[in-house]
Amino acid sequence: MCDVNGHEPQNGVGVKTLPVEDAVGTVLAHDITEIRKDEFKGRAFKKGHIVQEEDICYLQRLGKERLFVLNIGDDEMHEDDAAYALASALMGDGVRIKGEPKEGKINIIADRGGLLKVRANSLAHFNMLGDVMCATLHNNTIVKKDQIVAGTRAIPLVVKKNLVEEAVAIAKCDGNVIEVKEMKKPKAGIVITGNEVYYGKIKDAFGPVITKKIEEFNGEIVGTYYAPDDEAFIETRLKELLDAGADLLITTGGMSVDPDDVTRFAIRNLGAADITYGSAVLPGAMFLVAYLETGQGCIPVLGIPACGMYHKTTVFDLMLPRVLAGEIIGRRELAELGHGGLCLNCKECRYPVCPFGK
Repeated sequence: MCDVNGHEPQNGVGVKTLPVEDAVGTVLAHDITEIRKDEFKGRAFKKGHIVQEEDICYLQRLGKERLFVLNIGDDEMHEDDAAYALASALMGDGVRIKGEPKEGKINIIADRGGLLKVRANSLAHFNMLGDVMCATLHNNTIVKKDQIVAGTRAIPLVVKKNLVEEAVAIAKCDGNVIEVKEMKKPKAGIVITGNEVYYGKIKDAFGPVITKKIEEFNGEIVGTYYAPDDEAFIETRLKELLDAGADLLITTGGMSVDPDDVTRFAIRNLGAADITYGSAVLPGAMFLVAYLETGQGCIPVLGIPACGMYHKTTVFDLMLPRVLAGEIIGRRELAELGHGGLCLNCKECRYPVCPFGK
């Protein structure tokens, strides 16, 4: 015994009734439920199932003589086939499809731990087409291997091929829309500046904070130096850290405009290029990022203002993963952080599960 779930199929294009033996290759327009008294009641065939030759006898045993079906034309695609095409076009490095499509939907998961990158403009263009969609996690989210990062689907049961082809072209136009970048394990060198700390007038609060954040990315600290507000002294310590194998330099303090705050000048004297001072983030407006060309490659230099001591989450937390993923951070990247760059200073910080930096 069987029945048809839900409402009668809509009178739309391609919906028709066929004898069950003539339905091979067509698409069911409804679920078919099987009922065995005192044994089972459930779905035998789902809406969207493509009828196969081996299904005919089963359907006949269920008492089905005629079926509501969708006949897929040469210019159309079944939702599951469309989902595969869409997902394949959207995916870049570091992601993969998870399992089989279900009702035209397919999930994209991280193939490795790293930093999720989403081309938001291309994604919006893709979603403007209407009969296809893709939803993702936020750009620059740190993800674990096998974590779901996106889901895409064809919205109708049958979708026009030319629309799917247009969606695929949009997804591939500027490079893949979704990828997960691997983040390197940093070898960080830290110079903590300020006369107060160097001469022992106050206890260092920066070192433990920076060390903990580097270790969260499985990095190591190759050295931590303290320096007074002296350009030459700071520059020398930075050179020593480079000689010790640091592939990331971090300076703390001395980033404001007071006469004694000379850290950024020491970074300039070191020969750093593309120095960008100031970010559209609170806390962290006096953040600095620069790059130093060495025999070991391009070394990022991050200058953290005093807020890094007493704010749990700052611009440093937003920028560190991107730097470790190999991004070159400049004025535009720091300016774009303004939208969402205001920390709410919640009593209980739950970053990154919050709007900061999103």
